[in-house]
Amino acid sequence: MGDHHGPQDPVDGARRRTLLSPAAPDDTGASDPAVDAALSAFEAAPDDPERYLDALAALAVSRVLVPVVAVLGEIEYDEAGLARDKSSDMAAVLLTGADGRRALLAFTGTASMVRWNPEARPVPVPVAHAALAAVQEDAAALLVDVAGPVRFVVEGEDLQALARGWRIARLGAERGWIAPA
Repeated sequence: MGDHHGPQDPVDGARRRTLLSPAAPDDTGASDPAVDAALSAFEAAPDDPERYLDALAALAVSRVLVPVVAVLGEIEYDEAGLARDKSSDMAAVLLTGADGRRALLAFTGTASMVRWNPEARPVPVPVAHAALAAVQEDAAALLVDVAGPVRFVVEGEDLQALARGWRIARLGAERGWIAPA
């Protein structure tokens, strides 16, 4: 997990595929009440585009926890064929759906992550960094809180916009993505 040193537009061609270092080392792991409220409103009316946009807007300015888990690396065997030495690496988690598409997992807080896997280690990052990691790994989506309390999927143009650090803004009665200054 190092700093990203890619080209000017990291979504379209990053040199390294990494999650950036934690944004807030003193993060308590609690979910953001504004994100919780927006996700709860979305859950109550999942077909309402305004509730989806409210949840997306709240997420865009928040941090999420990307879980990392140990993955078995190389195994060395002794002369008798018994495992003598093992190594492991830490990796972010990609979930493959029934349709074959992959999603990077992210959680709004440690409570929702523990509900999914109590052994996972949380890495707090701005949601833009999690979206960028998903794009770099050729994932189709960022899947937030897969085990609840409210499951939320960001994909397509919305995933690309989050990965670029864009925010949702209201212009009169309309909303749209705006690039960072």
